[in-house]
Amino acid sequence: MTSSSRPFALGLLSVLFAACASAPHAPVPPPAAREPLRLSLVGTNDLHGWVMPSRATLPDGTVVEQGGLATLAGYVAALRADNPGGVLLLDGGDLFQGTLASNLTEGELVIDAMNALGYAASALGNHEFDYGPAGPRSVALAGDDPFGALKARIAQARFPVLGVNVTEAATGAGPTWLGNDGTRMVELRGVRVGILGLSTPETPKATNPVNVASLRFAPMAPAALAAAQGLRARGAEVVVAVAHAGAVCKRLDDPRDASSCDRGDSEIIEMLEALPEGTLDAVVAGHTHQPVGHFIRGTPVIETSGRGRAFGLIELFVDPVTRKVLPERTLLRGSIPVCSRVDAALGTCEERVLKEARRLELVPATFVGRAVVPDAGLEARLAEVLARVEQEQRRPLGVQVPAVLKRSYDAESPLGSVLADALRELAGADVALLNSGGLRAELPAGELTYGALYEVLPFDNTLAVVTVSPPELRRLLEAAYAHKSIYQVSGLKVRVATCNGAPRLASVTLPDGRPLPAQGRFRVAMPDFLARGGGGLEEALRALPPGSIDLGESQPLTLRDALTAHFRARGQPLVAPAAGRIVRVSEAAAACPAEAAAPSSAR
Repeated sequence: MTSSSRPFALGLLSVLFAACASAPHAPVPPPAAREPLRLSLVGTNDLHGWVMPSRATLPDGTVVEQGGLATLAGYVAALRADNPGGVLLLDGGDLFQGTLASNLTEGELVIDAMNALGYAASALGNHEFDYGPAGPRSVALAGDDPFGALKARIAQARFPVLGVNVTEAATGAGPTWLGNDGTRMVELRGVRVGILGLSTPETPKATNPVNVASLRFAPMAPAALAAAQGLRARGAEVVVAVAHAGAVCKRLDDPRDASSCDRGDSEIIEMLEALPEGTLDAVVAGHTHQPVGHFIRGTPVIETSGRGRAFGLIELFVDPVTRKVLPERTLLRGSIPVCSRVDAALGTCEERVLKEARRLELVPATFVGRAVVPDAGLEARLAEVLARVEQEQRRPLGVQVPAVLKRSYDAESPLGSVLADALRELAGADVALLNSGGLRAELPAGELTYGALYEVLPFDNTLAVVTVSPPELRRLLEAAYAHKSIYQVSGLKVRVATCNGAPRLASVTLPDGRPLPAQGRFRVAMPDFLARGGGGLEEALRALPPGSIDLGESQPLTLRDALTAHFRARGQPLVAPAAGRIVRVSEAAAACPAEAAAPSSAR
């Protein structure tokens, strides 16, 4: 532009500027608000080897299936399609121990399936230690590596197993063989998510204590607080815990109402109540096998009944600017049944619901508006392994079970009485004790198969015998019946009271009601898990004189296989004896003291 033309141009610009200034302003649209970032946390727990679905036959003969990891994969795929890049698959621990398919491979089948699903992390459960050394022996003897089988599974897994409160007794540091510090950092939709794992401090009482003798399981709250603070210092914008510690809640209708949750048996709730609010943004729990879907001091917690039959879902929404969770937007569902087919009217495959239906019409399941399509590749891989164990599962034992032998966690049960009687006969003992938590399934009616017995008794225990005086027997029973779960018994009659919310032995007699003799010795048969101090018996057993405990380590058969041989040799139907060996009494009848010790966890 020449110097002579510059004044004209400036004048023109001035005129245009004045015209624009005098014209009405066009509204400038505000910048579009950015939607919160949605994170979908899928939680499972207490799989216990149930990679396959559970089957049930309804009164009208219809066979329904619930669970199975191939079907779960269909739900996860639907959710991943609905929320691309925003799904985090987590587990609350106890991956192994419970099915013949899992135990024969020492959990290899389970990890293979979980790898296929794309799990991000799992808590370290007490039953992860059950297999002990690699190979057939489940209890570490001199020279054995008590973590041999677990180390093999950790090496196989494409996800970490986390236990931030688990340390080596000798060093105070986390076990190096876990391959992590108890935490993991991942990124979902641009949000940095820290994951920490927790194990119940009751682990030594809920697995064979020999296998974890070199470890310590610290209180969870201080460990969780330190780990969460560490994760946030490393840049975590959301912190999630996977915890093998759970809750017991009687109602699920209102997630904001946790008043039905039992504080006496809800470790995860007690932990959250001990933490500053906001320490954790979500928790995937486990261990208690109870459906949970509650906000505890603002933190969403999910848990299922286990065995792969359901999953929990927490939807977190993160502000894209502040990078903080928007708690008012959080959604949670504590227990979503895993179904390949559901009833068209009821929308579920749960046996307890469908058995009451007058008419059934099974149709393919849908989730988040999409068809649930089981993973065909995973189904094929599982079928290949399951075919190899099916023959063993179906092996008949030549014994009939005229009616279903039911189990119970907190009362005398037909199954418990039959098995306790058999233990007493096998050992030639005076008394038998059996922890209800060790009975993992009911015995179905019909011909007894090895697979059915295996599901009831999946642990590779030996048959132990403890020899005690009458006062020592009384102290042993006092320890046993201070448990939340009821010990099954043979050779005695016991009266149990609940004193100040805790169970307590009220009295014990011989089966005919006569008092225990003042002198003499009692031989008490029990699984070696109990004789080693599991199930809350440690202090009572520690007080016994040397030589009182025979762990049965020289026996050629496991307790389960010894029972198999015993039932076959007897050749008689398994019929439950008359009930009445365990009697519940009121506090008044038991003359409860002012205070009673709190119950401890059962296996």
